[in-house]
Amino acid sequence: MSELQTIPTSVSTLMGMRVVDLAGKALGRVYEFAVDPAHDEAHVTALVLKRRANGKTHTTLLPVTEISMPKAGQTGLSAKITPKPIRKLNDYLLLERDLLDQQIIDVDGRKVVRVNDVMLAWEPGTAPDGTAGLLIQRVEVGTRGAVRRLLKGVPTGAVESICGHIKERVIPWEWVDLIDRDPARRVRLKIGQERLAKLHPSDIADILEDLAPAEREALFSSLPEETAAETLEEIEPKVQKALLQGLDSERAADILEEMDPGAAADVLGELSEEESEAILEEMEPEERQDVEELLEFSADTAAGLMTTDYVSALKDGTAADAVRALREFEGDPDTITEIYLLGDHEQLAGIVTLPKLLLALPETKLASLADEHKRSCGLHASDKEVAELFDKYNLRSLPVVDAHGRIAGAIHAEQVIGQLLEA
Repeated sequence: MSELQTIPTSVSTLMGMRVVDLAGKALGRVYEFAVDPAHDEAHVTALVLKRRANGKTHTTLLPVTEISMPKAGQTGLSAKITPKPIRKLNDYLLLERDLLDQQIIDVDGRKVVRVNDVMLAWEPGTAPDGTAGLLIQRVEVGTRGAVRRLLKGVPTGAVESICGHIKERVIPWEWVDLIDRDPARRVRLKIGQERLAKLHPSDIADILEDLAPAEREALFSSLPEETAAETLEEIEPKVQKALLQGLDSERAADILEEMDPGAAADVLGELSEEESEAILEEMEPEERQDVEELLEFSADTAAGLMTTDYVSALKDGTAADAVRALREFEGDPDTITEIYLLGDHEQLAGIVTLPKLLLALPETKLASLADEHKRSCGLHASDKEVAELFDKYNLRSLPVVDAHGRIAGAIHAEQVIGQLLEA
């Protein structure tokens, strides 16, 4: 069908429009736009009309296929049949109720936007009597849609003349996914799991924090586990808690297993003991042990800040041994800036920075690459003492050792920055 045959319109333009039968008798005014997603999510199935008669309000349903094809600029609609009374609309998506003013995600803009209007197009059917179809083209999320709604009642030509000077900001309808019968969670973007997952976790976190709770929960639950884990680390504690409480224990455990153990412990520390234990029981034994050990420490101590994900090698080893340890590391490689050397009884014997390691020959002894001054702190050092060490020595990471000098974990600069920002 040629695009030239369609007549552009919108929800705001049609809302309140008068509908008459072939004899000119008033049937009511447009009140809603019913879409049957199970049958055809690209077209409006029927118009919901309302009219007052004998002191009562009558609600009727008029199939779009029973509307005569309107002409451009027409200020009313003509129906070929009398619409049928209707009481329940639960089986339909209603564009005005369920979509206008709802929040959806503008992935390109990395932000949450509000739907201000829905752009439609009348398209002629194949029947010779001029049967119309009402195509849903895109959602308007910019100022143009808001202005069009504010000018409701003003002649269409004048409205379009004004709105024509305002830049259009739209999201194609095919990107909108009708996911739930709950009106509060009815729409999201199909690109949520694809393009959204490719955004930086911090951008996804900002989007989630801007969403209403129901939409936030629906979107977070759709993310892949690794993306969800990285995003959860970037979200403020109050929202972290709400998101985890909205998941079943098994799903929450799968996400926390993908997180840095220290970050996972921080998240669980926000939950009640009962909620935390239910999630821990679903975690794999090794990950559970790491997190449980960290939960024992106060959040304002070095042990509370540290992660048990670090890379180590024996001090008597070679650069090739350290590179092998790096390749076998299962944590987040972006956090690793140094290799910790282990002496007798796994005590900290030295620190080798990644640049030195990468520039060394494979057979070079690690002990010869170690920095002259190795800095560390105890498990119970305060967060203030840790921050002072990072500032004084311009550290990238700081090993945390127990009373016997054995490495218990590591604190990375980003964790110290995060702690300072929360202070």
